[in-house]
Amino acid sequence: MTGLATFWNATDTIGRAVAVLLLAMSVLAWVLIFWKSWVLRRAQTDIARAVPAFWDAPTLADGRARLAGLDRERLLLPLLDAATARAPAGTLDQHAGLQAQLTRRLRDALHRGLAHLQFGQVLLASIGNTAPFVGLLGTVWGVFMALTGIADSGSLSIDRVSGPIGEALIMTAAGIAVAVPAVLAYNIFGQRVAACEAELEGFAHDLLHSALQPPGGPPA
Repeated sequence: MTGLATFWNATDTIGRAVAVLLLAMSVLAWVLIFWKSWVLRRAQTDIARAVPAFWDAPTLADGRARLAGLDRERLLLPLLDAATARAPAGTLDQHAGLQAQLTRRLRDALHRGLAHLQFGQVLLASIGNTAPFVGLLGTVWGVFMALTGIADSGSLSIDRVSGPIGEALIMTAAGIAVAVPAVLAYNIFGQRVAACEAELEGFAHDLLHSALQPPGGPPA
């Protein structure tokens, strides 16, 4: 903390702006990490509980009620609504085949659900990719300011060089410290989103075949 305070007092507006930017990136990354951890944990738990509960329901209405109670992130219920909806009269959608209608509506509902799960992924990736370079910019600028100050003083010694440059290098370390959690979280969340996507696609596929199956007929 002493090095950071010394760097803050010794640097100019640009150096302080870089430090504030790194701090903002770190805060934003951690907010996203905690929020997405919560959302994805809820989503995976709800999918694991709600899908079997739906298929075990005696009627469609009872199955929908079970989904409404268990699907807290509203990922499964829109798929069911898409599978049971009917095209409005007098529209182009009505003239398409039933399978085409269902496929389009299920695809749209699935994309909306995935967009909710993937929210923040691009921002985490951007922070992970850019934070080290922002920190490096702060280091370069700090070294420049340190060397300028040494040149203005007209005195050169190891102590006068190592101190300011060592403090400037803290910015590179800060950039790496911001980037590492963001990159790790991005990779972990990517795997969890992919797992949810596979489950949602399977549920949508089953709904499609169930909707196309004639009442009392063989499985599609």
